Amino acid sequence: MKKMTLISILVFLIDRIIKVVISSNFELNVRNEIIDEFFYITNCHNEGAAFSLFSGSTLFLILITLVILFLIYNFLKKKDISRIQKISYGILLGGILGNLFDRIFFGYVIDYFDFVIFNLNFAIFNFADICILIGAIMIILFEGSDNRGRKNTSNSK
Repeated sequence: MKKMTLISILVFLIDRIIKVVISSNFELNVRNEIIDEFFYITNCHNEGAAFSLFSGSTLFLILITLVILFLIYNFLKKKDISRIQKISYGILLGGILGNLFDRIFFGYVIDYFDFVIFNLNFAIFNFADICILIGAIMIILFEGSDNRGRKNTSNSK
């Protein structure tokens, strides 16, 4: 659990630092071109979840997040997980905590990564969102791995 906790704290701190830098140095809702017609930094406030779903429902999103954290905690308390799974959950939890912090203290999540690919403008997101996605994908990929990080093949006949 120590490794997972340290990774969560590290992800959370990186997320906080980036958000403070963005909030302090970029005007709200102004698109700042970084790579010509591809990548922008746009400091914006997202009052919802992914793609602004449940916008304006901050208390609901906080409560849902707390329930999810409780469920993950209880799941991990009962299960022996591999090193790679600890890393995966650490990344996921750090991202969740980063966005939860924003919702609790500001009432919105600070987003800033803004991409345009093939003239399609994607939803603006942040480092915590990336960590949530990567952590979730890793958990799915490495579910059932043993303590050495290899796929557990016992009892598969």
